[in-house]
Amino acid sequence: MIVKTTEIAKEENKIMSEEEKSMMEVGVHLGHQTSKLHPRMNKYVVGIRNTVHILDLEATKQYLAAALDFVSETIKNGGTVLFVGTKLPFQKLVQGMADQCGMPYVKGRWLGGTFTNFGVIKKRIDYFKDLKKQKESGAFEKYTKKEQLLKEKEVMDLESKFGGLVSLEKIPEAVFICDLIKDEACFKEARIKGVKVVALVDTNVDPLLVGYPIPANDDALSAVKYILEKVKDAIVGAKSST
Repeated sequence: MIVKTTEIAKEENKIMSEEEKSMMEVGVHLGHQTSKLHPRMNKYVVGIRNTVHILDLEATKQYLAAALDFVSETIKNGGTVLFVGTKLPFQKLVQGMADQCGMPYVKGRWLGGTFTNFGVIKKRIDYFKDLKKQKESGAFEKYTKKEQLLKEKEVMDLESKFGGLVSLEKIPEAVFICDLIKDEACFKEARIKGVKVVALVDTNVDPLLVGYPIPANDDALSAVKYILEKVKDAIVGAKSST
């Protein structure tokens, strides 16, 4: 249940900013059930509604601003931000946002070694790019029909694994993770390789694990879209200023 802005504002006796109102309208403030609260997220919680914790949108606004500043500076310095969102409802959204700002993405299963064994992953990406060029140039026509089908099947399989990584020439400077629990493998590799992490932290997540945490609902498509739009705009803005 989305709690109306007026109800929260009245109970907390404060005036909410337009940004906070916008976040509330899309459900950014809705956390998990109280039984799933991580102790370190307690300071970001302002109340409970029907056994669901309500996040402090003032804190969300501040942490989001800090994360966007970091993303903007990363892009201005020539860095790359990898978008990661493998939850099925978010896959098209993640791909669309990444494409709009010209960044790589992972929307399917995280491939182990993407960061920690990047050399091997890069060879597979290059192989996929070469195979795709062969298909587009008509080079497959020299094979038998059966061989062509096998080649095309291989292209489709590689596309699902590496399609979002074709622009990645090196390990990215930063990664944006939509769900830290779902994509824990990505997070662990990022820590090992020193990749800065920007991530949504819902009420069931330890915020201290992340360099740039954004207290927010990581389940609702509308909430995740709101945050991703902000990140996309920060990247586009940074690119246009360089």
